[in-house]
Amino acid sequence: MDNASASINSAFTNNDDFISSDDIRHEFALAMSAMYQQEVPLYGDLLDLVDEVNTEVLAKQPDIKEQLEYTGELARLSMERHGAIRLGTADELSTMRRLFAVMGMYPVGYYDLAPAGVPVHSTAFRAIDAEALSNSPFRVFTSLLRLDLITDEVLKQQAKAALSKRKIFTDQAIALIDKFESQGGLNLADTKQFIIEALETFRWHEQAPISKGLYQQLADQHALIADVVGFKGPHINHLTPRTLDIDAVQQGMQARGIPPKAIIEGPPKRDCPILLRQTSFKALEEAVSFKNEQGSYEQGQHTARFGEIEQRGVALTSKGRALYDKLLNKARHQLGATPNQNNASDYYEILAKSFAAFPDDYQTMHDEGLAYFYYQAVEQSINVDAKTRLAKAEITQLINQGAIRIEPIVYEDFLPVSAAGIFQSNLKNAEQNDEPGYKGNSNKQEFEQALGAQVYDELALYEAMQAQSLKQCLTAIERCA
Repeated sequence: MDNASASINSAFTNNDDFISSDDIRHEFALAMSAMYQQEVPLYGDLLDLVDEVNTEVLAKQPDIKEQLEYTGELARLSMERHGAIRLGTADELSTMRRLFAVMGMYPVGYYDLAPAGVPVHSTAFRAIDAEALSNSPFRVFTSLLRLDLITDEVLKQQAKAALSKRKIFTDQAIALIDKFESQGGLNLADTKQFIIEALETFRWHEQAPISKGLYQQLADQHALIADVVGFKGPHINHLTPRTLDIDAVQQGMQARGIPPKAIIEGPPKRDCPILLRQTSFKALEEAVSFKNEQGSYEQGQHTARFGEIEQRGVALTSKGRALYDKLLNKARHQLGATPNQNNASDYYEILAKSFAAFPDDYQTMHDEGLAYFYYQAVEQSINVDAKTRLAKAEITQLINQGAIRIEPIVYEDFLPVSAAGIFQSNLKNAEQNDEPGYKGNSNKQEFEQALGAQVYDELALYEAMQAQSLKQCLTAIERCA
């Protein structure tokens, strides 16, 4: 048993009761992290750097520490927040949905990356309520290759043939998924075995089942197509810790000789962070053995796996997202090129000026309906009827009176432009090469058909979290009044 398997530990008690999906997800995330650190040792160095930066931020900025305590974020700060995989077929996506359901992870959001030059559409498998997210925030950004975007018909058929031959789930993993679905849960022994079997789907395999020639043809179409079709399974291509200061981590990577991507994706640095900022260390070239016609292997190289870092801010409402998209598009249009290492300083300056139009304090964001917040009761005797639906102005008045405290609801999802920027910068040698967008139409219906389920609306989930917190808050105020 390797270190990843050994990390399945004392959270479980030795009995026949079903283990909660939250606990399975938490233990799987630990096992995945241990495996990835073995496969990509530089990722372990990144975790150490992020931990040092977070420790320093908490020591120097007690207001941030207090906010994290109020929202329950402090205890889970050190947990990896997400990973990413890429799948090749509808059957793979459908079975992956079933596998993640064992861990209490469900498809949230639909992302079409084709307009940004990446031939996939995606969803994020994650927990969907506040309590489950507090127990384990781990999520997996899961992309499905769009073979319809391969322009060479012969190559498209070769890719389909290669994908049809592979089997990415072990027989035991499928059996345990079936068992979970039929009996409603897994006991301790089954849970441990499930985590071991599920890890095999995400493990790196150095031997590729296709020829070096076919790999190169696929890579000429797009490096991501070669990454999906050319391997035995959907190796985890990155894991992501959460930092409280992504700019400090970016500088820290450079100081430690960890090669960072040139641009931090997402909004600019702010006093009150919004949505998601992401960066990564660049993917390293790895030795790969390609299978030739004689059945033997020849050496080659592949670039895909990297380490990512994220800084998360408050989730935005549809109004807030519209403003965010408008300001981001304005900045990119003004830059006139894809942000890269040659124009990074110009881009950051333009981005900061553009986002000056987005309020940078939580109270204004709340009052203008731009972001989602938790409402928390402060012990004061103010009469309010919890059963009455309060107008926004009345809620704001209670906040101003000190009866209610607002705290940001953390954004748990992704940004298509940012995801495409991360993908592109880690699938080729130079970030300055623009990748033209694909002309194929977005097809959420086709994606959901392959998935075998509808994706959750992330904004509806945040809306429900905010509404629930307000209801609980007003009830608490009413009791103490």
